[in-house]
Amino acid sequence: MNKIGTLAIATVIIGTTWTQAIAQTAKEFVGTWTLVSSTTELEGVKSDTFGPNSKGLLVFDASGRYVVTFFADNLPKFASNNRASGTTDENKAIVTGSLAHFGTYTVNEADKSFTFHIENATFPNWDKTEQKRAFGISDDELKYTTPVATAGGTATLIWKRAK
Repeated sequence: MNKIGTLAIATVIIGTTWTQAIAQTAKEFVGTWTLVSSTTELEGVKSDTFGPNSKGLLVFDASGRYVVTFFADNLPKFASNNRASGTTDENKAIVTGSLAHFGTYTVNEADKSFTFHIENATFPNWDKTEQKRAFGISDDELKYTTPVATAGGTATLIWKRAK
């Protein structure tokens, strides 16, 4: 076999192996995850980001899109029964007790990170931004860190794969 043929075959083998390795990492993300915990550390003090018993859902699809939502367990009902007519206290409780964003994601196998490419968020400062997260996946658990949380500090999130 000539050098060009050998080089072509080697390129195909390396390319296929590299693509499969990346796909395997991205494939691990695909699915629905439920929040186990979200802890924020700010000035040496750790707290539950959205309070005790908070809820959350994170969905990564196979085409590279995601959506994530967080909710405090004790969000108040609006006395007016109209979300556009909430009181100052009701609105503040909703803003501090919830967060959602969606967009696309990419996985970087080399440095064990993934990036949220945020299209829109309930925290508008994150709209049209990219947020990189270091991660680890073990069995059915995904853990990642948010280096700059929306309320300050660093957040550590743990998710469990929904079954």
